[in-house]
Amino acid sequence: MLLDTASLYFRAYFGVPESVKAPDGTPVNAVRGLLEFIDRLVRDHRPDHLVACMDADWRPQWRVDLIPSYKAHRVAEEREAGPDEEEVPDTLSPQVPVIEAVLDAVGIARVGVAGYEADDVIGTFTAAAQGPVDIVTGDRDLYQLVDDARGVRVLYPLKGVGSLALTDEAALREKYGVDGSGYADLALLRGDPSDGLPGVPGIGEKTAAKLLAEFGDLAGIMAAVDDPKSKLTPSQRKRLDEARPYVAIAPKVVRVAGDVPLPEVDTALPRAPRDPAELEGLAARWGLGGSLHRLLTTLAV
Repeated sequence: MLLDTASLYFRAYFGVPESVKAPDGTPVNAVRGLLEFIDRLVRDHRPDHLVACMDADWRPQWRVDLIPSYKAHRVAEEREAGPDEEEVPDTLSPQVPVIEAVLDAVGIARVGVAGYEADDVIGTFTAAAQGPVDIVTGDRDLYQLVDDARGVRVLYPLKGVGSLALTDEAALREKYGVDGSGYADLALLRGDPSDGLPGVPGIGEKTAAKLLAEFGDLAGIMAAVDDPKSKLTPSQRKRLDEARPYVAIAPKVVRVAGDVPLPEVDTALPRAPRDPAELEGLAARWGLGGSLHRLLTTLAV
């Protein structure tokens, strides 16, 4: 089980009241909410291995070099938060180091790699996995990793993590008209304003899905642009032809990396805390109470 950790603690932050505080009055709603999330995920799915994947770099320079607009709209917001942070609510950013410390003390593997987003870490773990993989994320970008043949699916939280949309290839085909391998091409063609991806003007989600159904993949679509006998409309042909510079570089930006240099880490689900003394201190300082106790009880089963 691979956790898109930031996606989950954002949801925890907004789903748990800020009145949940440490003894000194510091909000710990994201910390406790994330612990509750992990407890529920472990109880419901009992993974053999669990990795909390982190954003060591939320806007990698190599992606910006290819598409300068990549997450550019967040830069001004990011400056308000600090030079190395994506904008987060003021009471959330101080909770992130606490989350990291607690995960480390519990013994849950936590992996972030300089120059890469959590999506890339997830993509690399998925590529190397020998068995089924559950990816827990509120980010649809990771739908591109769904692969029925390898048992890779996305668990998409609808409300907390008690209600998860299990996304396999059938679910993707029903909603988007593509399978996992086609989702990245779909996203590339339609664009994604939240990530600063312009897409191909005039090619929306439905048109992109139809083109992929007709021509197979992005390469097939671009080959059709050069084939006067293909069934592209004149406007589609013109728009795709004009978008060649974007189409040539966008795949590297849109597709998650599968070759991140991962550190050596024990991904086995811990049965007991790695550092009981440290964890006891963190629990007392931050008032983690029942949230931490329930997780530890679940892990011990």
